[in-house]
Amino acid sequence: MTDEPDVEEPDRRPGAPHPRETSVLFGQEPAERGFLDALASGRLSHGWLITGPVGVGKATLAWRIARHLLAGGQGDSLEMAPSERVFRQVAQLSAPQLLLCRRPWDDKTKRLRTAITVDEIRALKSFFQMSAPDGGWRVAIVDAADDLTVSAGNALLKILEEPPERAALLLVSNQPTRLLPTIRSRCRGLRCLPLAPEALAAALQAAGHPVSDAELPVLAVLSGGSPGVALDLAAAGGVALYDDILQLIRTAPPLDRRRLIALADACAGRDSGMRFALTLDLLRLAVSRLALAAAGSASDPVSEAEAALRERLGQHPEQARIWAELEPDLLGRAERSRALNLDPGQVILDTFLRIDAAAERALLPAA
Repeated sequence: MTDEPDVEEPDRRPGAPHPRETSVLFGQEPAERGFLDALASGRLSHGWLITGPVGVGKATLAWRIARHLLAGGQGDSLEMAPSERVFRQVAQLSAPQLLLCRRPWDDKTKRLRTAITVDEIRALKSFFQMSAPDGGWRVAIVDAADDLTVSAGNALLKILEEPPERAALLLVSNQPTRLLPTIRSRCRGLRCLPLAPEALAAALQAAGHPVSDAELPVLAVLSGGSPGVALDLAAAGGVALYDDILQLIRTAPPLDRRRLIALADACAGRDSGMRFALTLDLLRLAVSRLALAAAGSASDPVSEAEAALRERLGQHPEQARIWAELEPDLLGRAERSRALNLDPGQVILDTFLRIDAAAERALLPAA
C-alpha cells in the first residue's frame, strides 16, 4: 500500500525508528515462537491479537510477522535483513499485499483523527476482497485496535467472522479489554512481556539511545521494562526528575519550599504539558514504591535517593498504610486536573502539600 510520508504518524514514537523500520526485537522470543509454531503446524489463525504494556515491542512484532508472511512464510525465524526487498517495501509502505489501518490524517483540520473510523475498516474489507497476484499472503495491521470506534469494531468483527483465504489480520492492543469480547475470541493471542534490564539496555542501544549502568536500574523501574517508555523518559530527563522528586519528598515535613516552587514552575510553562504529566506519573510511582517498601514487599531501591527516602519514611506497616491510602488520592487528583484543565503549577503544589501532610503522619509512630 502507499501512505503519506509527510504527515504525522500516530504509531511513530518521537526520537525512535518506526516499528516497520526496526530490524531487531528484544525480549519477545516466546511470542515469536508462538507464532512460528502455529505457522509451521499449518493451522495459522487468520486473526492475531498482540497485547502487552505500552512500548514493549508489540508493533515491532506485528511488522516482523508481516514481513515474514509477505516473504512467503518460510523458515523458523522472523529475522530479515534490512537490505531484503520485502523489508524495504514494508519500510516504505509500498508492499502491495500489505495494509496499515490506523488513525487517519484529516486534511481539513490538519490533524490526526482521534479514532479509527468505519471508513478505514471498509477499506480493509475491500483490501481483503482482492486476490493476491501470486497466491501469497495478504496482511493487515491495525495499530492500535484500541482506537476503533464502536461501528468500526463491529465492521472489523464481520471480517473476522468471514476471513478470506491466506490472509492475516494483526491487531495491536495496549488495552484488549476495550475491544469487543467477540473480537478477542476470534483472535489468537500473542502476549509481549516487559523486558529484563539487560534486554532493555540492548533495545535502547539498538534504538540509538545507550544508557549508563547507573541509569539502567532506574529506567528499568520507571519504564516498567518498556523500551518505548524508557526512550520517552530518557528524552524528557525522567531519571533526573525522579531523583528530584525523591529528594524533595525526603525533606518533608516540612517540604523544602525552594525546591517545591522550582519543580512546580517547571510544570507551569506554556509548553510544559509533557513535563507536568510526567511529574504526576513519577510522583505516584514514588509514593507507590514507598508504600511497598514500608510493607516489606518492595524490590531493592534503584538509587541512593530512594534508599534515603525509605530509611526516613518507609520503615514500618503504619507508614505503609498512610502511603497506600494516599496513592489513589493522587491518581484521582491527576485525572481531575487533566479533565478540567487546571493550572499545572498549582496542581503540583497542592499534590506535594498532600504528600507533606502524609509525611507528617508517617513520622508520628516513630517519634
